[in-house]
Amino acid sequence: MDPVRPQPAVVAEAVRILRAGGLVAFPTETVYGLGASALDEGAVRRVFAAKGRPLGHPLIAHVEGEEPARSLARAWPEMASRLARAFWPGPLTLVVDRAMHVPDVVSGGGESIAVRVPAHPVALAIIEGLGGPVAAPSANRHQQVSPTLAAHVIAQLGEHVDLVLDAGPCATGIESSVIDVRGKTARVLRLGAAPLRELREIVGDLEMLDENAGEGVGRASPGMGARHYAPQARLRIVDTLADARSAVQDLSAAGRRAGVIVREEPSAHAWPEGTVVRALGSTPEDYARLLYATLHDLDDAGVRAIVVVRVPRDETWSAIADRLRRAGH
Repeated sequence: MDPVRPQPAVVAEAVRILRAGGLVAFPTETVYGLGASALDEGAVRRVFAAKGRPLGHPLIAHVEGEEPARSLARAWPEMASRLARAFWPGPLTLVVDRAMHVPDVVSGGGESIAVRVPAHPVALAIIEGLGGPVAAPSANRHQQVSPTLAAHVIAQLGEHVDLVLDAGPCATGIESSVIDVRGKTARVLRLGAAPLRELREIVGDLEMLDENAGEGVGRASPGMGARHYAPQARLRIVDTLADARSAVQDLSAAGRRAGVIVREEPSAHAWPEGTVVRALGSTPEDYARLLYATLHDLDDAGVRAIVVVRVPRDETWSAIADRLRRAGH
């Protein structure tokens, strides 16, 4: 598809499938989503089945603006309006109380609803054409690496999807930030592409979810599992480039081919034969854009282990550090 001017005939076909209870994979600015009509309980259950996702894990309802988001909520705090005006369309998901007409399967059986307005012309055209919310988690198997290309969707879900819309790579590369606005203080449920500094400029204090919160926690957001975003190869995080070299040498001695992820390509650094080294960039934006595609590529290359040099312990890298920690759990 044309990522800027989506072809009306293709959009119409996607909408027809959604109205018939089918599943459509489509791009957003973050990752590719697996979409169903959010008000069609049967279609939403097909999403869970296609992904192999437990029913207790909530989905995000994608809408085209604040007013449609309000229509899915039992209550809409003033804080939600401030954040919506500042970040939508964009990579921010808001958690509010769910309106009774929204099937509880969308919320994993809970009383909340997660909503966002994606910043991608294809996604917005589909939502507008449907005339209602589209429930869409990332278009991958449960706990595996999120897709940033249509090819990733096809490789993981294949025959489980009725239509895959290919509009090229996703611009941001990691999922949206998820903020719970039901209390007096905004609570971060999932770190993501919306910078914490910019969020604080809008709402002041932010309560951070304990990073150890995982399988035992009642969920109001996707992406809260202790293990998530995981490649097939075992992923290990080390502190320095020297640690990475030592780890790869040990793996090579044991007959295990490794991949290495660094920020910047090391100069004159020898690796065992067959090692695949990928430099993702010195900024969190560049690194995030390439992270999932690199994990897919390393799995496709047949490496047995992935050694990642730890990213900076800096707030601007916190969402990436979160993805790597969960991928290596």
